[in-house]
Amino acid sequence: MGAAMRRIHVGNALSAFGLGFTVPFLYVYVAQVRGLGSMTAGVVLAVFAVAALVVLPFAGRAIVRRGPLPVLLVALVTASVGALSLGLANSATTVVLSAAALGAGQAVMQPALATMIVDCSSAETRSRAFATQFFLQNLGLGVGGLIGGHIVDTSRAGSFTLLFSIEAAMFLLLVVIMSTVRLPHAPKVEGAPRAEGGSWKQLLGNRAMVRLSVLGFVLFFACYGQFESGLSAYGVEAAGISTSALGTAMAANTAMIVVAQFAVLRFVERRKRSRVIAAVGVIWAVAWLAAGYAGLGHGSQTMATAAFVSTYALFGLGEAMLSPTVAPLVADLAPAGMAGQYNSAFALVKQLALAIGPAVGGPMGASLHGPYVVTFLLFSLGITYLAIRLGRQLTPVQDQPSLARSRVVAQGGATAAPVGAEA
Repeated sequence: MGAAMRRIHVGNALSAFGLGFTVPFLYVYVAQVRGLGSMTAGVVLAVFAVAALVVLPFAGRAIVRRGPLPVLLVALVTASVGALSLGLANSATTVVLSAAALGAGQAVMQPALATMIVDCSSAETRSRAFATQFFLQNLGLGVGGLIGGHIVDTSRAGSFTLLFSIEAAMFLLLVVIMSTVRLPHAPKVEGAPRAEGGSWKQLLGNRAMVRLSVLGFVLFFACYGQFESGLSAYGVEAAGISTSALGTAMAANTAMIVVAQFAVLRFVERRKRSRVIAAVGVIWAVAWLAAGYAGLGHGSQTMATAAFVSTYALFGLGEAMLSPTVAPLVADLAPAGMAGQYNSAFALVKQLALAIGPAVGGPMGASLHGPYVVTFLLFSLGITYLAIRLGRQLTPVQDQPSLARSRVVAQGGATAAPVGAEA
């Protein structure tokens, strides 16, 4: 791992830390500490998703034209201003505007950092680089939430001001760190199509990317979009899971990722990406069966709790398999110089799924217990079907980069044609 990649991973960890440091406490801060009520707090949480949906379509083009580093620095400064303003805000208007700035900045960081990883990796090292990114993101989120929870005190507004001020300072520190990164020319994978105009039209004309985007929407909708909404509501209402057991389930998910990430990586690197994603669909189907047993079975409460915790752990195993698979595939499908646009487009798909997932799953998980489990069990099996279909659209090297280890598959420069590219 070179110096540039180390700094990029520091950026990933710290940006995730910032997210975990403040976002879990936003509702309490707005509704109770600032006394603006639950309605305003709900609007603030929605603003985060809306801000991401607004800026991501423009972020991709900016990354392509200006490069990922300048875009990242602007995003960091924007997020810093938003965080500091949020800590000082005392009216509904200033809180919403500050949340919009913080949400927009954090949304743009993701594709910018992902594009920097692409620029600093080759087809052979990209899976490991994205696996490390995912590991550090989860670590940052967990550590951020843990430290933030010990700082805040709902009886002291100043504790929240301190929280947001620390986050703002951290983003500015990250500006200094990332300013020292020197990016090489972006490498390319064999078989990727070349850019024709560099527009959204070109992206939508890439059938493999369109299918991967549809698959990505289902992945995020059926898993990530249910964690803190439908699945938790289902656990409490149908399975009688206590809040402490729910926390244990969340911890089991993170623990599985931490323990399994690099062990799984060895397995994933030697397999076809489409088959790995298909296997994740099967694993998540088993997870939903375990959830069904927890809420609809006739076992003891201890067995129901164990099954529910196992659901979250199985989701974590699937996540560990996806992290070195999906993001590198997005990069390898992008034409030369278009990684930023493709990363931003996929991030937009993710945000849409994360916005729609809780809205659909929350009410179902709370009241329609049987249909909820069956619906998302079918979505998981749909992941397997879509992954197999996607595999037919990929070149052998795109589907299994290990095949290219004996060939020259990475060349610098936006106009370099892939060596040995297939027709």
